[in-house]
Amino acid sequence: MTPRLNIAIVGAGLGGLAAAATLLQRGHRVRVAEQSAVLGEVGAGIQMSANAMKVLDRLGLRAVLEPLAVRPKAFEFRRFDDGELLHRLPLGEQHEQRHGAPYFQLHRRDLHDALRAAVHTLDAQALVLGARATALHERDDGVTVSFEQGPAWQADLVVGADGIKSMVRRHTVGPDAPVFTGQLAWRCTVPIERIAPALRTDIVSTIWCGPRNHAVTYYLRAGRLLNFVGCVERTADEESWSARRPWQELSDDYAGWHPMVRAVIDALDREPCHRLALNRRAPVERWSSARVTLLGDAVHATLPYMAQGAAMAIEDAAVLARALDIAAPLAEQLAAYHRHRGPRTARVIRESDEMGELYHIADAAAMRQAFVERDIARSRNEWLYPYDPWAAEL
Repeated sequence: MTPRLNIAIVGAGLGGLAAAATLLQRGHRVRVAEQSAVLGEVGAGIQMSANAMKVLDRLGLRAVLEPLAVRPKAFEFRRFDDGELLHRLPLGEQHEQRHGAPYFQLHRRDLHDALRAAVHTLDAQALVLGARATALHERDDGVTVSFEQGPAWQADLVVGADGIKSMVRRHTVGPDAPVFTGQLAWRCTVPIERIAPALRTDIVSTIWCGPRNHAVTYYLRAGRLLNFVGCVERTADEESWSARRPWQELSDDYAGWHPMVRAVIDALDREPCHRLALNRRAPVERWSSARVTLLGDAVHATLPYMAQGAAMAIEDAAVLARALDIAAPLAEQLAAYHRHRGPRTARVIRESDEMGELYHIADAAAMRQAFVERDIARSRNEWLYPYDPWAAEL
């Protein structure tokens, strides 16, 4: 049996908490440093396909999440104005039977709360709030993590799960900066009772595709909420990572769109809406040093157009835990982790970029033909969803 390690995780988002829970399950000593004094998860909806659900299942979270989840019947890709069905990717029972786990649509906060509770059950002292990590000092025999306030931590291994603006990344990759993609994402939810039954979609995740813009609608919290994400291109850089913008600005971005899209926007409260600047990073060849590694957005931030950003971080957590069981020095274990995860996450980055181009084709006939050639259902069922982080060869 390989030695159990003293591991410091920087960041208590979905990936950091998933890593903490999987590593604690395997007997490692784990502390998670979260810079926020109050733990919470921003955003609204999130989608967990079978590849990520296999990790959550191993943590015993399916029963916790099931009452809050929606199991969509399909992805439906539709034209923005007339609602023409361009492509359909079946989910529901077919997804679970084919890939060995269900497809859940969840509120991010519900998933975050479940992961936090799992960590607390395994070690009530593992999570430390109000701990802003500022520097790492790596030695042959360990790593010192320094904080803005409070004593430093000593660890055998540090895992950077601190998001796209990662401090830990600077230690392993260098001072590179995320790149604004030229796209912005509106995010909001609306209680379903505000939308007339005739203007509600079926229990599906619908991608409404239009010129330089697309929107996604799907249900959360057992169907009580409808989640809206609108992704629109902008020519100028966005000054803020996250901003509150007037409802009218959101409405103008979707003027003339399908009545089902308009029904969601018109049902929103007339107050500033949450809008994110979408940033990404190109894949890198270096994920780790001898005693420091990265996971999730800290190393492979991607556009959200395959609904796989958080899923990749959760997969990372399981594969890292498995890599630390390899009978080899730590540096070789981390190299195996990167060697396995690098190509898969790079493909998700690349294909997410391609999805953004596909969804934004202006000409209807050209978009229709592009969906036929792409065959999203076949592709995702062949390589994305069947993946099992617990069984994949390292």
